[in-house]
Amino acid sequence: MKYVLMFTSDPELDAVVPAERSEADMQRIFQWHEDNAAHIVDGGAALHEASTATTVRAGDQGPVVVDGPFSEAKEVIGGFTLIDVPDLDAAIALARTWPSLELPGNSVEIRPMYDEAELFGQ
Repeated sequence: MKYVLMFTSDPELDAVVPAERSEADMQRIFQWHEDNAAHIVDGGAALHEASTATTVRAGDQGPVVVDGPFSEAKEVIGGFTLIDVPDLDAAIALARTWPSLELPGNSVEIRPMYDEAELFGQ
């Protein structure tokens, strides 16, 4: 089953983590991807901060492009990875090894993905 792992962090924590720690964390994240390559469908990507986002919303006259507000969350979504594992338990086990979980306020959201048969009733 395919899942997306969305990696989030506390924006207040990001401001106080020393640069050396951030660099070391990035190296550990790259290593995590290497160590788990057998389960990774798409390596995903790190995302720029929410202030750089553009949103297209439904409007009365059709779609409207806005600079905010963005999807609301208490955490900042910093990136994602797509994985393919047998079940939710395996996805949880993999997510529990995410290096940034050592810092308070960080989390990994696990969300199952639809496959084409589920989406199109095949």
